[in-house]
Amino acid sequence: MVFSYLQEQRKTGSKTLAVLVDPDDSETAVRNVAEMALMHGVELFLVGGSIVTRGNTQNCVEQLKNLGARYVVLFPGNEIQVVNNADAILFMSLVSGRNPEFLIGKQVNAAAWVRKAGLETIPTAYMIVESGKMTSALYMSQSLPLPSDKPDIAAATAIASEMLGMRAFYLDAGSGAENPVKTNMIKKVRNSISGVIFIGGGIRNAPAAEKAWTAGADVVVIGNGVFEDPGILKEISAVCNKLNTTRQEF
Repeated sequence: MVFSYLQEQRKTGSKTLAVLVDPDDSETAVRNVAEMALMHGVELFLVGGSIVTRGNTQNCVEQLKNLGARYVVLFPGNEIQVVNNADAILFMSLVSGRNPEFLIGKQVNAAAWVRKAGLETIPTAYMIVESGKMTSALYMSQSLPLPSDKPDIAAATAIASEMLGMRAFYLDAGSGAENPVKTNMIKKVRNSISGVIFIGGGIRNAPAAEKAWTAGADVVVIGNGVFEDPGILKEISAVCNKLNTTRQEF
């Protein structure tokens, strides 16, 4: 089970690198990135996007599995991205905003199909964080982001979500973000909850990834950046391996 893997990683202090794949990307682009990611030891792939126009999610998941991906997890922007050949789904509620459609509406629409598909569900508190620009996730959700300079608000949101039963927490600056989630916000959330923390958006290099991990992220997610420059996979995976090796030495 995917969440058991994530829990074990967290329990042992191991850091995880995940690659986010947009189903609208070409098969060639997905193959090139996935092969490089697998070569550098990436085990977790997320599939989804704020806007998916081609209905290609099922094929994208199948392609990743055929290439040898260990875990392929849905990161759906809406219910039409739910397919039955993934290993799990981040069953998300947009807790940073107050738009009822993304707080519970989309989830109600998808629930019966998710159960029928037999997907492992990972209850996930999804929090969009201010990043310096209007991102796709922000625009499509029609909601306000968490202020980037208000870590206390992020922590309170995470605490409330954990009390409601959320087990994973995804702080997202958004696709193409100018700035990643600040380290003081990650630290504040890490010190406030016990679940698995994903950090994504605006992470385009190894130093940014290392800052997120050392601040308390369990999983760092890279998406746009790796498709623009697949070479960063080598650098970021090296940082991940370094942190995990250092942990094992103590």
